[in-house]
Amino acid sequence: MNLLESKAVLLNKDKIGSRFVYHSIKRIFDIVAATCGIVLLSPLMIIIAVLIKTEDHGPIFYKQVRVGKNGKTFKMYKFRSMFVNADKMLAELKEQNDVEGPMFKMKEDPRVTKIGHFIRKHSLDELPQFFNVIKGDMSLVGPRPPLPSEVAEYSDYDKQRLYVIPGCTGLWQATERNEVGFNEMVQLDIQYIQRASFIFDLWIIWKTVEIIVKPNGSY
Repeated sequence: MNLLESKAVLLNKDKIGSRFVYHSIKRIFDIVAATCGIVLLSPLMIIIAVLIKTEDHGPIFYKQVRVGKNGKTFKMYKFRSMFVNADKMLAELKEQNDVEGPMFKMKEDPRVTKIGHFIRKHSLDELPQFFNVIKGDMSLVGPRPPLPSEVAEYSDYDKQRLYVIPGCTGLWQATERNEVGFNEMVQLDIQYIQRASFIFDLWIIWKTVEIIVKPNGSY
């Protein structure tokens, strides 16, 4: 089945919020899995941190304000994959955006460092988000948290992405990723919210692990 065949729908926010059993199980799983992830992957995270620091002596981590559930903002953690002045260069690159809509993606982004290319390709720059999961700002699975500047351009339909806690990975990342535009990404996120279940979350996590090993066009 083509995941993008479904028609646009409007979600019932109250119904989504009333799924207490699912959300409780999801939260417990998030805490346990994120804690295990930090412990098991700590050697890899240390190696990545050393490589980032060695390359240009800049900060290891990058903190960025993102928008979470119901529009609440929080600081999302990532391994730094760009040069220190990357944010200041963004305005000059806006016209070279490879994605239509309120989201910036550039395949040959000149702001990305050498180690940054590798960790972004394999989604390893996202590993520090385990700490966001433990804090409760994010879940392991859910729509990716957007920037405030992106949300400012959202339609009411797009804002349905914000009905749930954002995730480290999601249906978009595990399937189409950068092969589709912003509107298709929103459609996939809304499909996920409609179909969300513990089994579906596990399937998305499994597909994400496959993508880390064999990337699907991430940049």
